[in-house]
Amino acid sequence: MSSLNKGLGKVEVTLKWDPSPLGEPDIDLDIIAGTYSAADPYGDPVYLVHFDSRSPDGTITLNRDSRTGQGFGVDEAMTLEFERISEEYARVVVGVAIQQREERRTFGHVPHTAARISEGVNELAAYDFGDVAGATASTIAEFRRDEAGVWEFREDVRGFDEDPDAFGRLMGRRPV
Repeated sequence: MSSLNKGLGKVEVTLKWDPSPLGEPDIDLDIIAGTYSAADPYGDPVYLVHFDSRSPDGTITLNRDSRTGQGFGVDEAMTLEFERISEEYARVVVGVAIQQREERRTFGHVPHTAARISEGVNELAAYDFGDVAGATASTIAEFRRDEAGVWEFREDVRGFDEDPDAFGRLMGRRPV
């Protein structure tokens, strides 16, 4: 596979939200990336990156992980280095899940939630989760390797009513 098209290089996904009001349980959102094989791009993920982890080859890294949404700037950040991902992988799906602890929380319950996907200074997409306000998890992006080996971005906002474990298994399935 070779091409003169450059495709995507290093992409950053960031997430921020406001913390819970004083006296209420913390709200914990997590960026999750699922990597899928070229042999089965809509099957089970070969691996997931989440909760302060990185991919086995170091091409996808969760750089910042917040459990509360407190602080300035972004609360979570993930870096994906597409130019380094092995040719055995054809697809990466990125999503966000809300940890379900004391009570069921949806994006509609989380104030000022925002995700941003960028490559360098170029913004590829930004989301406020308003379209999936009743969901507990949502995909936000799909990255696919084309026949020439070039990685492309596609917006993919789909809400799920699943806990983070189930979402991790289902997020890359073909939409019904």
